[in-house]
Amino acid sequence: MSDATPREPALADGSAPATAADLLARLEELGIEASTVRHPAVFTVEEAKALRGKLPGAHTKNLFVRDKKGSMCLVVAREDCAIDLASLADRLGMKRLSFGSPERLMKYLGVIPGAVTPFGVLNDHGGEVSVALDAGLRAHDLWSFHPLDNTMTTTLTRDDMLRFLEEEGHPPTWVEL
Repeated sequence: MSDATPREPALADGSAPATAADLLARLEELGIEASTVRHPAVFTVEEAKALRGKLPGAHTKNLFVRDKKGSMCLVVAREDCAIDLASLADRLGMKRLSFGSPERLMKYLGVIPGAVTPFGVLNDHGGEVSVALDAGLRAHDLWSFHPLDNTMTTTLTRDDMLRFLEEEGHPPTWVEL
């Protein structure tokens, strides 16, 4: 007989994923100023474009990929950037990329599909996921992402996001897309 009690999703280390509130508290702890707005849940770039109105900053698509050896990478790209996985694999020095499963996404970044974000590194306690940033993002001073929850968007400066990634032990690499 199985236990019918639902369980909280668990990260690779067995802990519960951080929440948006945990993330915003961490940003405050680091002295990072960010603004967050609530909105209906969005799962695609198209839905986000339709709902965001005049939210500032570069908007992105975030791809959680893995290669045939199991190495994982979070790719943060401008929302309008076309991405070919074979070409991306070459640029990242990886082989045969595929998208990570929803279970793997929860296990390592603590988010569901549609809420993928570089803020998810807050949940990657083992440093298993590398981060690759689209070099085209350098041209934007403000960046906007879901704060671990796709019913919100958080905007912060490019430099503050880079500092957050460094502080969380996930120094990004830049890639031309």
